[in-house]
Amino acid sequence: MSSTKVGVGVGIMILDKGRILLGKRHDDPKKADSALHGEGTWTMPGGKLDFGETPDEGARREAEEETSLNIDKEKLKLISVTNEVVHDAHFITLGFLCENFSGEPKVMEPDEITEWRWFDLNDLPKPMFFPCVKIVKNYLAGEIYKH
Repeated sequence: MSSTKVGVGVGIMILDKGRILLGKRHDDPKKADSALHGEGTWTMPGGKLDFGETPDEGARREAEEETSLNIDKEKLKLISVTNEVVHDAHFITLGFLCENFSGEPKVMEPDEITEWRWFDLNDLPKPMFFPCVKIVKNYLAGEIYKH
């Protein structure tokens, strides 16, 4: 991001029967595509909010672009707000919960995400992309925002 502006990111925690959908970010930092880095980590679908887009629209768009799942935007629930400052990047990330979707996850952007897998919510893989760790922790604690 390399500016003094704050970016807005969105992430969707897609849950199915106590399992969370996570994607493996590409090991190449140029392909992992994030000002917050995170190459080689596991992440939930998400990305940057586009200008003029509502957060739930952005979350749905990112999840559908990355996984090919059909997401019911009306059923998304805001579960987390995080504030991340790393090196020269500053992002507010809004985390949404999605339990209503259809389809099977597919790798749609192989230069960024190399695979999608389901994990037990209480047995998450490592390493995980740190904004996603905070979203999961906030969800499990029932808190939207915590320093």
